[in-house]
Amino acid sequence: MTVKIYVPRDAAALALGADRVARAMADEIAARGLDAIIVRNGSRGMHWLEPLVEVETVGGRVAYGPVKAGDVSSLLDAGLVSGGEHPLSLGRTEDIPFLKQQTRLTFARCGIIDPLSLDDYRAHGGLRGLEKAVAMQPAAIVAEVTESGLRGRGGAGFPTGIKWKTVLDAAGPRKYIVCNADEGDSGTFADRMIMEGDPFVLIEGMAIAGIATGATKGYIYTRSEYPHAIAVMTNAIAIARAAGVLGPSVLGSGRAFDMEVRTGAGAYVCGEETALLNSLEGKRGIVRAKPPLPAHMGLFDRPTVINNVISLASVPIILDKGAAFYRDFGMGRSRGTIPIQIAGNVKHSGLYETAFGLPLGEIVDHIGGGTASGRPVKAVQVGGPLGAYFPRALFDTPFDYEAFAAKDGLIGHAGIVVFDDTVDMLKQARFAMEFCAVESCGKCTPCRIGSTRGVEVADKIAAGVEPQKNRELLADLCNTMKFGSLCALGGFTPYPVMSAMTHFPEDFSPAPAVEAAE
Repeated sequence: MTVKIYVPRDAAALALGADRVARAMADEIAARGLDAIIVRNGSRGMHWLEPLVEVETVGGRVAYGPVKAGDVSSLLDAGLVSGGEHPLSLGRTEDIPFLKQQTRLTFARCGIIDPLSLDDYRAHGGLRGLEKAVAMQPAAIVAEVTESGLRGRGGAGFPTGIKWKTVLDAAGPRKYIVCNADEGDSGTFADRMIMEGDPFVLIEGMAIAGIATGATKGYIYTRSEYPHAIAVMTNAIAIARAAGVLGPSVLGSGRAFDMEVRTGAGAYVCGEETALLNSLEGKRGIVRAKPPLPAHMGLFDRPTVINNVISLASVPIILDKGAAFYRDFGMGRSRGTIPIQIAGNVKHSGLYETAFGLPLGEIVDHIGGGTASGRPVKAVQVGGPLGAYFPRALFDTPFDYEAFAAKDGLIGHAGIVVFDDTVDMLKQARFAMEFCAVESCGKCTPCRIGSTRGVEVADKIAAGVEPQKNRELLADLCNTMKFGSLCALGGFTPYPVMSAMTHFPEDFSPAPAVEAAE
């Protein structure tokens, strides 16, 4: 029986030498005449163990990691093909605590299947949601998604079903589904992992959205910095089209839906839905005023659903298992699961999918294992570069949209970046303003000018120039940006700045400037 050896081709694993491991493994298999093949899967999301090599045995998949190319010979000597013991042995993959404690719904197949095998996808429950959807009326599909409680996983948390119903009810000769895969937040990689590790789940989710709303064309808008995701998605779409999953008659239903990948240049503001639409139309990526909403006048002025990758990738399991199944996970108005991405100065970085409601401290201290440096955690930024900094005093906050909002924070795209006690929070506040100044589309004054002035004021505070006056000025700038900016780039920049000032005031009280001698 041919043994399957899994070596990931996820970008994180590639950055850590997975291609070198795969080549060394192929050479050794050939030299030893072993009856084994290499499957290039996605990542399981345990980045501190990458490259993670797995072998399929009668007792389940056994993991080894992190593996270097130089380890391959000794692994095979130790009986890798039968799950033999080795210093890099991790036991059964499913028993690794970081993975075992998760609730994987959206990421159920990621790291398990061959990303470009439609047969593998079907064998692990794929397309069951779409098969049910093509037998339903559009309004019934929308109702199912609405009842599930699914909210936008891109950060805004807007109810997905309401957005779909608006497009379903909108009149128009053509409608579109746009997947926002412009994942630009620091510490986030969930979208990329899905596109590289389980692309058919995104295709299935978009096809369901199309059938539910009457849209016949879909676009995945991603960034040029994601070449591996672009290649995998493009190939997967071609495979799905050839198999009749996409095209003029989805799964033989007589309903049409097709899609393609479009690549942006990587401007952060193009993660904002209206700037994304402009870029997708070939225009400069600047924010549009709303109304009209994209659901009424979106891409090419047609009714358009714009959803994040994880939102769309969560739809197939809702249609397959039912709204009640999905809604049973979570807390309050935050239903289902959320793929938390743990990064920064942390021991166990990676993707952890779980139901909403875990306390922030449990995620950082127990799941993440604390800092990689071994020093105390000083601050955690949740929600990307525009997210608030939370001190340890707020670590009891449950991971929930409303709970974070009540503490002046954001879940955003669920990226968590950990900092130890050597971080300078004034510098972090300055970085937020500088980031906004660099990435601003320039359309509105509060964002364009406010962020530039914010950098200057932060520098004056650091230099000890009238610190009290400039702290007040920085807070005033934040207030203007928060309520006067046209989109979330300028509107959310105050979150990291104000949270840094509020929770870490000692970093905003440098020694007074020394006056020049007369």
